[in-house]
Amino acid sequence: MINPSKLKLTGYRRPDGRYGIRNHVVILPVDDISNAAAEGVASLIKGTMALPHAYGRLQFGEDLELTFRTLAGTGRNPNVAAVVVIGIEPKWTDRIVKEIAKTGKPVMGFSIERHGDLRTIEAASRKALEFVQYATLLQREPFPVKKLVMSTKCGESDTTTGLSSCPTVGRVFERLTKAGATMIFGETSELTGGEDIVQSRCINKKVLGNFNKMFKGYTDLIVGQGVDLLGSQPTEGNIRGGLTTIEEKAMGNIQKIGRCKVQSALEPAVEPKGPGLHFMDSSSAAAEMITLCGAGGSVVHYFPTGQGNVIGNPIVPVIKLSGNPLTLETMSEHIDVDLTGMLRVEMNLDQAADLALKVLQDTINGKFTAAEGLRHDEFVITKLYRSA
Repeated sequence: MINPSKLKLTGYRRPDGRYGIRNHVVILPVDDISNAAAEGVASLIKGTMALPHAYGRLQFGEDLELTFRTLAGTGRNPNVAAVVVIGIEPKWTDRIVKEIAKTGKPVMGFSIERHGDLRTIEAASRKALEFVQYATLLQREPFPVKKLVMSTKCGESDTTTGLSSCPTVGRVFERLTKAGATMIFGETSELTGGEDIVQSRCINKKVLGNFNKMFKGYTDLIVGQGVDLLGSQPTEGNIRGGLTTIEEKAMGNIQKIGRCKVQSALEPAVEPKGPGLHFMDSSSAAAEMITLCGAGGSVVHYFPTGQGNVIGNPIVPVIKLSGNPLTLETMSEHIDVDLTGMLRVEMNLDQAADLALKVLQDTINGKFTAAEGLRHDEFVITKLYRSA
């Protein structure tokens, strides 16, 4: 049985003491109308990555705050070495820059107003080139597992997910907890019917109260809309895979946390404080949830799947685990950890966890996941309500 404390992990030490496992230079647009300029810089400067998105204009209240947290958190993520921020207006651009700058990493902001795209792209490209030259000099160094921050969510779940890939992540998380690592889980809607299990794992009344508030907020939203979620929760793919109720889906989903205790209940895109398992109030939409986890500091992600989900993320490597033989036969290029042996009773849970840990170690040390190799770079911001 593999002890996570014995894993040999390497990464890039950032000025704030955290470790990243990738070394991206990101061109980050503050708003949708700055996407063109950000992509213009990325097309000119090799080694940079633009993260276009659809929002950032005429938002207000908590919706705006969440967008700010997501963008700033993405730039703060340890997998990012340096950031060029581009926005239409200087004030909101500077706000993102200041949050990223707190990590000590190189960051510079540019606003398009009174400059236009062409002059902005030129100035930002010069700074981006400087940042790439800085980043490419950085070297990997060993780091202990207690410095690891990672996350999990499942997708396209079926009956095999709750029997193989989700329990495997749960067993790995149990071991990582003992080794002092930090883990994030969420998917608020997909806890429905099993929320009492999460409640029983909260370490104190404060954490329990925060979790209950978040879960009730989701429930009240759905009830207030007066809709039937069947087809959305469970999804059509879940139903095809044999999960007929949200309760069935939840009981498989919760297997990912193993027997771990819940140390805190976080708002979306908030960085956890301290080791152990943390709940993040988050959408069950795969791209949104992984983007939120990345904004919360996760540097690598476990993604159990049954029917076969193809999701990835531009800055957070996504490791896919599946025990569904049909998925391994028809979608093998998307799966990193083959757990079909569990269903054939050729592999027990601890052996499956060992395999998942080996793949985790390789990924942390630089091996591309299937999603990375296939260019699945889904970056999707969660929006709470309509714009002003």
